Amino acid sequence: MRKIILAVSAAALTVPTTFVIPTSAADAAKYRTWRGKDGRIYCKRPNGTTGLLIGGAAGALVGRALDGGQNHATGTILGAAGGALLGRHIERSNARERCVSRHR
Repeated sequence: MRKIILAVSAAALTVPTTFVIPTSAADAAKYRTWRGKDGRIYCKRPNGTTGLLIGGAAGALVGRALDGGQNHATGTILGAAGGALLGRHIERSNARERCVSRHR
């Protein structure tokens, strides 16, 4: 009987932690906007980190392939730098505004 009570107690403690409560789109976007002291609504935009990393990796591979010398370090470094800047720029420019800036 004691083993059954312990098993049921352990199951009762673990079951509530396994469920995830889904959030609505409004709750997910809740912290992407805030109201400033001047009454305007400001938006949080992505900072471009993902594009920077992916662009840097792709640029390094392209730079290494295009560098025809013995030592591929120069092409890899220049390709990584160029790809990182391009990837960051692309990600930040494709970001849509999710809120409207206005006075109330």
